[in-house]
Amino acid sequence: MCPHSPPCPGAQALDREAARTVASHPEQGWSLLCNGVVIFEDTGELLPGGQTVAPHRPTDYRLGLFFTPGPEAGPPAAPRHAPAA
Repeated sequence: MCPHSPPCPGAQALDREAARTVASHPEQGWSLLCNGVVIFEDTGELLPGGQTVAPHRPTDYRLGLFFTPGPEAGPPAAPRHAPAA
């Protein structure tokens, strides 16, 4: 039971990362939240039931790993090849 007011989001809530930190170990790269979630500095998570959440850094979207450009981006650039010798 969360003692905070307002109560922290539960471990299954979409905003579970908003729960308060109750133990922090930055030298090891993890923190324990009030809702029992362990968050890691790479943004991965370990939920109380043992389920894992893969890292989900916002930079992955900018690098194009999860980004599909819309039609306003234009056609993809042609690959560049070295001139034939």
